[in-house]
Amino acid sequence: MSKWNPTQYNRFRAERQQPFFDLLALVRPRAQMRVVDLGCGTGEMTSVLHQRLEAAETLGLDNAATMLADSTAHHTAGLHFTLGEIGAFEAPAAYDLVFSNAALHWLPHHAGLFARLTDALRAGGQLAVQMPYNFDQPSHTVAAAVADETPFRAALGGFRVERPVEAPDWYAALLYRLGYQEQHVRLQVYGHVLTKRDDVIEWVKGTLLTAYEQRLPADLWPQFMTRYRAALLAELDDAQPYFYPFKRLLLWGRRP
Repeated sequence: MSKWNPTQYNRFRAERQQPFFDLLALVRPRAQMRVVDLGCGTGEMTSVLHQRLEAAETLGLDNAATMLADSTAHHTAGLHFTLGEIGAFEAPAAYDLVFSNAALHWLPHHAGLFARLTDALRAGGQLAVQMPYNFDQPSHTVAAAVADETPFRAALGGFRVERPVEAPDWYAALLYRLGYQEQHVRLQVYGHVLTKRDDVIEWVKGTLLTAYEQRLPADLWPQFMTRYRAALLAELDDAQPYFYPFKRLLLWGRRP
C-alpha cells in the first residue's frame, strides 16, 4: 500500500489539474456511461469526471489509503471509491470509459497493461490516459544519481525510480494493434512558473521522491534530501520566478 501525502501533492493543485482537463476534453460523452478512474487519488477530480460526463456510475480506484481518506468528501450518487492495486485491475467488457490521469507511469509492461485495460471496455468504449514524460529532467535524473551514491544505494538495495513510459509513436502503434479505430496521441509541454527553483523540490516531494522516502530508513531520508537538494540546485538556473517545463503524454482511443 502506497503512502502518499495529499497535502504535499496538492501544493501545486492548479498546475496538476490542467492536464486532467485537457485529457477529459478528449473524451466523447455518451448517455449512461459506466466509468472507472484508475489512480483516483483524493477523488476530487474523479468527482469532476463523473459530473462532467453525467455518468451513470463511476468507480475511483487507488492504492494509497492516505489519499483515498479524502474521497469521502466527494461521494455522490453513482460515484464510488475503493482501495486496490491499479496494476491488478481487470474487468472484462465492463466499462464505457477507462480513464487514468498521472498514474500508469508507475506501472511496468505497458503492452500487457494496455491490453488488459482494453479488455475492460465495452463495444464503442474509450481509453483516456495521461502520464508524465519528464524523466529526462534534472528533477528526476538527479534523484536517480543520488540513489546510486553511498550510503543510499545499499539502503535502497539498488532501487531507482525507472519509468516504463515509451515514446508517443509507440503508443500510437500499440493502440492501433489493440483495435482502436480512432485515436489521439500527443506530447504536451506545460510551463509552470514557480516562485523560485527550490519549488521544484517541493513539487517532486509530492510525487517522485515518495518512492525513495518509502524505502529509506527514517534516519537516512533527511540525508538523502540534503544531498538531493544540493545536487539539484547546482543543476538549475537561479532565476526568480523559475520556469519549470513539464512534459506530459496524453492519449485517447475509441474501440469499434
